[in-house]
Amino acid sequence: MSQFFYVHPDNPQKRLLNQACEIIRNGGVVIYPTDSGYAIGCQVGNKSALERICQIRQIEMDHDFTLMCKDVSELSTYAKVGNTAFRMLKNNTPGAYTFIFKATREVPRRLQNPKRKTIGIRIPDNIIALELLETLGEPLMSSSLLLPGRTFAESDPESIRDSLEHAVDLIIHGGYLAESQTTVIDLSEDQAEVIRVGQGDAAPFE
Repeated sequence: MSQFFYVHPDNPQKRLLNQACEIIRNGGVVIYPTDSGYAIGCQVGNKSALERICQIRQIEMDHDFTLMCKDVSELSTYAKVGNTAFRMLKNNTPGAYTFIFKATREVPRRLQNPKRKTIGIRIPDNIIALELLETLGEPLMSSSLLLPGRTFAESDPESIRDSLEHAVDLIIHGGYLAESQTTVIDLSEDQAEVIRVGQGDAAPFE
């Protein structure tokens, strides 16, 4: 059975964030709030945790995964970012966007798009998520908590608990969120291409 933390959305309790990071470092799978519904994540290099996420979401290992980052300072380690793309990110993050970049060698091959060798990058506009990433000190391998048959990521933490408390190690209750999805921007060629319009304003990239 998973742990269930009630974390204040505006002033996250440091004690709970430390415990959450300990669970992640020990190979745990965690569900946490973002600015576009709840996400499910694990440590970047943990293959078994990633397999659990794929099983929960009923997706293949070649799914397009995302690294959830605390800010733009982590980008160059994991993504090949040109000057134009970097300026776009700096001006529009944090926010409800997923940016697609060519991955660096620091990204495990199993997380990269198998054909394009790309990786998604997110800098979420959610205090709990950002504080969690700051405490962890590294990005989280993440995917929207989009359950089979659903159009949007899960938004009700109590419903998530009912469905997944035996499947994950931690659920962070960060409030009831609006149903939404990120706007997806492909910056893999240093020029912006809008792939999907969601909550994030696509106008700066058109």
